[in-house]
Amino acid sequence: MRFLFVLSLFISTSVFAQDDVLAKEYFINSDFEKALLEYKKLHDKSPSNLSYIDKIIISHQQLEQYDESEAFLLKLLQRIKYPAFMVELGYNYQLKNDVENATLNYNKALASIDENPSNVFSVARNFQNHSLLDKAIIAYEKAMLLKPDYNFNLQLAQLYGEKGDMEKMFVGYMNFVQSNPVSLGNIKRYINDFISENNDNENNILLRKILLKKIQQEPNLIWNEMLSWLFIQQKDFKKAFTQEKAIYNRRPESLTRIEDLATIASNENDNDIAKTIYTFIIETAQDLDTLLNAHYSLLQLETKEGLKENYNNINSKYLELFKEFGTFSQTLNLQISYAHFLAFYLNKTNDATTFLEETLKLPLTELQKAKVKLELGDILVLQEKFNQALIYYTQIQRNLKNSTISQEARYKVAKTSYYKGDFKWAESQLKILKASTSQLIANDALALKLLITDNKYEDSLQTALKLYAKADLLAFQNRNNDAINVLSTILKEHKTEPIIAQTLYKQAKLFESKKEFEKAKSNYESIMANYREGILIDDAHFMLAKLFENYFNQPEKAKTLYEQIIFNYADSIYFVDARKRYRALRGDAIN
Repeated sequence: MRFLFVLSLFISTSVFAQDDVLAKEYFINSDFEKALLEYKKLHDKSPSNLSYIDKIIISHQQLEQYDESEAFLLKLLQRIKYPAFMVELGYNYQLKNDVENATLNYNKALASIDENPSNVFSVARNFQNHSLLDKAIIAYEKAMLLKPDYNFNLQLAQLYGEKGDMEKMFVGYMNFVQSNPVSLGNIKRYINDFISENNDNENNILLRKILLKKIQQEPNLIWNEMLSWLFIQQKDFKKAFTQEKAIYNRRPESLTRIEDLATIASNENDNDIAKTIYTFIIETAQDLDTLLNAHYSLLQLETKEGLKENYNNINSKYLELFKEFGTFSQTLNLQISYAHFLAFYLNKTNDATTFLEETLKLPLTELQKAKVKLELGDILVLQEKFNQALIYYTQIQRNLKNSTISQEARYKVAKTSYYKGDFKWAESQLKILKASTSQLIANDALALKLLITDNKYEDSLQTALKLYAKADLLAFQNRNNDAINVLSTILKEHKTEPIIAQTLYKQAKLFESKKEFEKAKSNYESIMANYREGILIDDAHFMLAKLFENYFNQPEKAKTLYEQIIFNYADSIYFVDARKRYRALRGDAIN
């Protein structure tokens, strides 16, 4: 008997679930007559199920059966004094253009909060569901007055945002984050939809005023953090640094936030403020790792600026650091960086190699040794001692199998083989790397493989591809003028070959590195005019747009190019950035 009862219960439950699925399907497909019939059956079996009640009301209203919906709601209210039903009844009257009864029921729903503040949850939600934002706001504010431990600042801020009342929205978010500091990250994301990169944007100015007022009236580091974040969105890193210093002065246990700001400023090519921040870290840091990282980053910035007259000064700074801190495992990054500087900027390859060979004698981990060998391999490639370089790269692969640095070494094996003109071996290595766990390595490997595959069959002697590889090597060797000349040879002597688009693009990037922006612009325009179906068409659009925006001060032309990427190249890797830049130039909020 017990088995039969359980079986019967299972069958009835299964049938009930099937009816529910059927009702949902009708409702989703806007077949409201059939949905209504099914939901009424379900309601008869489960009269307290709010989901079924909701679907019945909506189905009646979608069918314009307002009297039937009214009768259903009145019957419900006789049985259950649920305040949300008063909102539904009021909305039903509103659909009938009966404003008086609509208002009467809305007020009854709001009055129910006076009797029991917890009614606000269902009442306010139903007001929101019907876009009755003012009524929802009244409900939340009334409940907070009656019960001060309720915090609906987040909901209020979102409602004011929907209404376009920016000041009350920002204040609501700030009130919420003040009592819920852990929500700061989420609040930044919400606000991000309403601000712009333009510091003259009305919303930016309004938020800035609110935060400055907060700092004056009720000092709290949250306001400094928010203000710093706002300045970062505006790329005003100097003002952000002022806020970060204020935070550090009151909470001096970590320089991490200031380090992060320096990195952001550096990535945005605001080198002056980045150097100022790194200098501050050097003057302030108490622990050795933070101090050494700041010295390292500052030297990287100074080297990146490419001013040859500063090279001797940079060299002296490295030597002073080694004199002060020594050459041991904690200064390893500085040692590798110094060797790179000697080889690639001062052309002292033998000194660099000797220096790194001494570094290898230190008590290092296998990973640390691999980093040194990777740089040694690069220096040997610089000297065109390819076979010796391959030995170092292969040692890394053998000693640290399946690691990221091992995959990087394999990519360098492929790149070195490509420089040598051994395209077949390079391809075999690149095929393996397409599945690399490092997305950056995988992308680079795919790009190089496509370059080789697309061009190796065009000419049995592979003359153009070998010239291109030679130009690539020259660029790696910091011999940009020589690289540009070799690429020009390809453009003159191999005009009909598919490698031309890639050559124009490579040369354009080299022109940019030399700040010859007009020449870079000409190359990008040539790709756009003559290689519309090629794989570099979106690259050319994006790079040219950046030139117009950042160097030619022609934002309208940049905006047009970003727009073309958005509408014509939706699968481009630049799509998200193009949309962001387009909206910023149009004056939209950041998304």
